[in-house]
Amino acid sequence: MTKKVSSIGLKGLEGYRVQVEVKISPGTESMMIVGLPDASVKESRERVIAALSYFDMDVADQKVVVNLSPAEQKKNGPLFDLAIAVAALKELNAIKAEIPLDTAFIGALSLDGEVVKAEGMLPALVSAQSLGIKKVYFPYDPLIPIHMLQGLECIVVQHIEEVVQHLEGQESLRLQSRLTTEEQKPIFSVPPQKNFRHVIGHEQAKRALEIAAAGEHNVLMSGPPGCGKSLLAETFPSILPALTNQAQLEVMSLYQLVGEKRIAHHNVPYRHPHHSASSVAIIGGGSTPRPGEISLAHHGVLFLDEIAEFTKKTLDMLRQPLESGKVTISRAHSTITYPSSFILIGAMNPCPCGYLGSNDHYCTCTPKQIQSYQNRLSGPVYDRIDILLSLKSVNLGQPTDCQESSEVIRKRVEAARRMQYQRFQAEITNAKVPFEIMTASSPLTSEQKKMLMTVAAKQNWSNRVQIKIIRLARTISDLVGENRITDKAIWEAMTLRRRGIHKQQMIAKEKL
Repeated sequence: MTKKVSSIGLKGLEGYRVQVEVKISPGTESMMIVGLPDASVKESRERVIAALSYFDMDVADQKVVVNLSPAEQKKNGPLFDLAIAVAALKELNAIKAEIPLDTAFIGALSLDGEVVKAEGMLPALVSAQSLGIKKVYFPYDPLIPIHMLQGLECIVVQHIEEVVQHLEGQESLRLQSRLTTEEQKPIFSVPPQKNFRHVIGHEQAKRALEIAAAGEHNVLMSGPPGCGKSLLAETFPSILPALTNQAQLEVMSLYQLVGEKRIAHHNVPYRHPHHSASSVAIIGGGSTPRPGEISLAHHGVLFLDEIAEFTKKTLDMLRQPLESGKVTISRAHSTITYPSSFILIGAMNPCPCGYLGSNDHYCTCTPKQIQSYQNRLSGPVYDRIDILLSLKSVNLGQPTDCQESSEVIRKRVEAARRMQYQRFQAEITNAKVPFEIMTASSPLTSEQKKMLMTVAAKQNWSNRVQIKIIRLARTISDLVGENRITDKAIWEAMTLRRRGIHKQQMIAKEKL
C-alpha cells in the first residue's frame, strides 16, 4: 500500500503543500522520483538509500517509486529528503505509528542519516501554518527564529533516528534539549550608527524625510557633489519604526533565499546598489528566478545614489514594483512573484558636471547636456516620486546644539503610523493604501479640490502626481494629529512636489 507524507515546496517566497508518496514493490532494483524534480531532488535517491541502511533496511531487488504531488509543480532543492525517507520507512514498516497529513517533514539528509539544513527552510516554515500544517520536523538552524513561529509546533531534530523515535512516542530528542532559553530569545538590533542630530543644516530636507518616513513616500534629492545627499539617505533608516514580527519573518525569508545574513533583525533593510548593477541584480531574475535588490529592500529603503547613472531600462523596470509593491518575474518554465514594498530614495547631480545652480562653482554644461542628463529619468518614473528636493551646500560652522535627534523624530513617525493603521484597520500607510479607501476616510473639501486643480493646471501635473499630493497631505496632517486633511498640509505637499528638479530645469532654460 502506498504511504503518504506531507512536506512543503517553494515557489519563490510562497510555500505549497507537497504530498510525498512512496511505493516499494518487488522488481528490478531501482528508485525513481517523479513529479518534475530538478537535479538536486533526483539525487535524493542516493541520500535516502544510504540513510535507510542505518536501520538495516535493504531495498535491493526492489523497485521504489517516489511521487511528489502536485505533479505539475517543478520541485527544487533537497528539502524533500526527510519526507521521502520517512515515507519509505513507513512503507517498510519501520515506523508503525500513523503519521497525520497535517505533520510535515523538511530537511536534507547526509549519508549517515543526519538531518541537515537546506536553503529555503524559513519561508517554508512561515508558509506552513497557512497550509494547514500543525507540526513540522526540521533540522536546527541558528538563523531560524523558532520563538516567532507562533501557532506551529516545531520539532527540531538532528538525526533521522530521532524522527522515528519521536513518531513512535519516545520524547528523547537530544538536540531539542540543547536549545537553551538564551538561544530562543529574539536578537535585538544594534542602535543605528548615524543620527540626524549629527546632520548639520538641511532643515527642509529633514522635514521632507520625516514626512516620507511617516507615509512611506518616495524621495528624489538633487544637488551638487558633497552637499549631503548620501548622508541624509544613510541616516534616513534611523527614523523608521522597527519591523513587526511578521515583517521580520518576510525579510529574513528573502535574505535566506539569496544566502545573505542580517545581524539586526528589527532594523529595516537598507539596500544601496551601485549604479553599475545589472537590471537582473536590481529587479531579480536568472534561470531560476531569485530576489533582486528591490525585494531585499522589502519593508525598508532602496537608495539609488547617482540614480541618473543607472541604465534607463533598469529605472523603467521599477515602475511596476513602485506601484504594486511586488515584482513578477516570468521565465519559460515558471512565473514567480516576490514582495517588493520599499521606500525609494534617489540622489542625483543636477547636471553632468554637478554644479547647476551652485553658488560656489560655475556650471560648464550646455542646456542640451543638462536636458539630456535629466531626461535619463523618464516621465513615468518622475510621476512615481512623491517628494522632489533640491539641496545646497551648508555652512559647517553653524551651531548644532538645537539639532533634533533621530529618536525624537522617530516617535513622531511612529505616532503618525499608528493613526494610519487605526484609520485603515490594517498595517498599511498612506502611500500604499488604495486611493479609494483613503478618500473614503479623508475626503477633500470642494475648496481644496479647486485649489489643487488650479495649481496642477499651471504645473502640468498628471493625475498620478495629484493623487500623490493628496497622499502627502494626508501624511502631513497625521504628523500633527489631524483627523482631516488641512489646507496647510495641501500647500506644504504641493511645495514638496514643486521644489527640486523643476527649479533646476528653469535655471537650465535661462541658460538658453
